[in-house]
Amino acid sequence: MTPPTKKPITAARMAARTALILFLFIVVFTALLAGAYLWTLPSIEAAAAGEKMKLIDEVLPRDRYDNALLDDAVTLDAPELGLDAPARILRARKSGKIEALVLEAVAPDGYAGRIRLLLALGIDGQIIGVRVIAHKETPGLGDTIEPHKDRNKARPWITQFNGLNPANIDAREWQVRKDGGRFDSMAGATVTPRAVVKAVRKAALFVAANSERIKETP
Repeated sequence: MTPPTKKPITAARMAARTALILFLFIVVFTALLAGAYLWTLPSIEAAAAGEKMKLIDEVLPRDRYDNALLDDAVTLDAPELGLDAPARILRARKSGKIEALVLEAVAPDGYAGRIRLLLALGIDGQIIGVRVIAHKETPGLGDTIEPHKDRNKARPWITQFNGLNPANIDAREWQVRKDGGRFDSMAGATVTPRAVVKAVRKAALFVAANSERIKETP
């Protein structure tokens, strides 16, 4: 009895076997990647939350609230803030009562483009703190909107807004001094502070006008 002859491996069979091996490799590799992502996701989220809180601490002291700030948010359409998407507004509460809000705004007309701001405001629009979180302004001139680049360490430029409420101040006064207002500008740079001053005012007035909606939205 003659042994059965092996079928020759054709190019089609070899291609199919290679494709199957490649498919199985992709499935296993994808499963490993997904597992690694799920395994590290909690630490990634914790690190991101920590970075957010570092920024927030610069505009709103932690003794001003006692709730989980990042978990108490409302999302609203707010074209006044200059954002590309609806605004996510964090609500800082003390003993259940909303004491402050934290939100982002954008000054679209900086000297070198958009300037992203982080603001802490009272529910009536009074400014608690402002920080610049992204910009492309000129080094040594416009970039002094950042406190650590401002030569005046005792009273950085960005702190001029603290304690003010645009709703109680005439719009003609809410400008840089060069335009007849109350805010200092910077030597060799007027466009940058002018853009920030305008954006801060818009954000505060938005909060004042929408305070009830912000408080009542679940």
